[in-house]
Amino acid sequence: MGKKAAVLGACVAVAAAAGAAVLVRKQMKKSGKWARAMGIVREFQDQCDSPIGKLRHVADAMTVEMHAGLASEGGSKLKMIISYVDNLPTGDEEGLFYALDLGGTNFRVLRVHLGGRGKGVVKQESEELSIPPHLMTGSSHELFDFIAAELAKFVAGEDENSHPFPVRQRELGFTFSFPVRQTSVASGTLIKWTKGFSIEDAVGEDVVGELTKAMERVGLNMRVAALVNDTIGTLAGGTYYNPDVIAAVILGTGTNAAYVERANAIPKWRGPLPKSGEMVINMEWGNFRSSHLPLTDYDHALDVESLNPGEQIFEKIISGMYLGEILRRVLLKMAEEAEFFGDTVPAKLKIPFILRTPHMSAMHHDTSPDLKVVANKLKDILEINNTSFKMRKVIVELCDTIATRGARLSAAGIYGILKKLGRDAVRDGEKQKSVIALDGGLYEHYTKFSECMKSTLKELLGEEISDDVVIIHSNDGSGIGAALLAASHSQYVEVEES
Repeated sequence: MGKKAAVLGACVAVAAAAGAAVLVRKQMKKSGKWARAMGIVREFQDQCDSPIGKLRHVADAMTVEMHAGLASEGGSKLKMIISYVDNLPTGDEEGLFYALDLGGTNFRVLRVHLGGRGKGVVKQESEELSIPPHLMTGSSHELFDFIAAELAKFVAGEDENSHPFPVRQRELGFTFSFPVRQTSVASGTLIKWTKGFSIEDAVGEDVVGELTKAMERVGLNMRVAALVNDTIGTLAGGTYYNPDVIAAVILGTGTNAAYVERANAIPKWRGPLPKSGEMVINMEWGNFRSSHLPLTDYDHALDVESLNPGEQIFEKIISGMYLGEILRRVLLKMAEEAEFFGDTVPAKLKIPFILRTPHMSAMHHDTSPDLKVVANKLKDILEINNTSFKMRKVIVELCDTIATRGARLSAAGIYGILKKLGRDAVRDGEKQKSVIALDGGLYEHYTKFSECMKSTLKELLGEEISDDVVIIHSNDGSGIGAALLAASHSQYVEVEES
């Protein structure tokens, strides 16, 4: 009996030891996977790092590219497009002006009543309309006839007494958010369609000419005074309220910047210099690239798989279209190589662009003690359940890494513009106020992004200058901004001044 008991005891001990060994192996395996996951995170964070020295190199590279783009066509990754806008609004504009904003499957028409000096926008009305799908692939004639007819209906809704100068021809600012080769302030030829449009007979044509002919066909007596994009409209909206605005930046789904340049500092400009001595330059800064940009393996892969490989590199690391996708790619690698979400890789995590930047922003801003917003987003979007608090903390950390890099690089871009204009330091003992107008959903709604961008700009400028550089929100550049540019480029401006 004693022998049996001893054998039994030995068996129990062996079983217990074996169980303990399995547990240890499991824990080691688990801790090994966690270490692998953390290794992926740390490597990504190292690649994203943007110390102030690196940002200064980025800003210097931006300034160099700006000079090159102004010197010759095709001389830089920055197109530095001459907009032909040489009169920005001052706040003195008066009258009734219209705007047409065509940027996708919807378009907007606006009516803006400007009260003149000190009175600002007295009244504004707008209407948004959908473009029927068949018109997006039909003929130029059909598309512009439809738009002109809807515009005419909107104009017919004017109050009888709303036009301060009833005998004058109505004037319109036209925001056309497709690639255009601008030939004057109110003309430009369509380079190509994007966003689901494919109307072959419009390519190479002057879009203002097409709209004007369509307005004539529907009996609408209206002149297109300015053809603009949303960034230049944002700049116009800024200068209307604040004469110290010198540049505008869009940080939304995409990104761009425009600024006021001295006309005699544009070597590629041909012809007489504008009377104002100034010219608005549309930088198309999303296409900026430099060896100093902190690019990761995920950015390279995203670029290669994109519709425009090698293009818009700056945009692909700072704009709202891509931030959520970068996060998805990092999480996918952690799932595949370190079983971060368990034995199987979540199927939804394999879908490109399923994680959008608003989702990332919501997780980044989660202040609940157990990070419940993060848990809910993972569950609702990626069908990932049962995440631990420790895992959720790591995801918030990744959001912070991606947003911080984007925000700091945005600040470096703005600093580059200020350097180009000589507004990055005190000159001849004189301080000058520099105001940057910003717009776009990323800037407006992703608070941690915009706050980081502002604090980084202060860091780059230093204490002496940072108080004289101010960022303001200039809303609806593509709508009100376009109407304001119609006013500042009105055919009646000189009549009023004489």
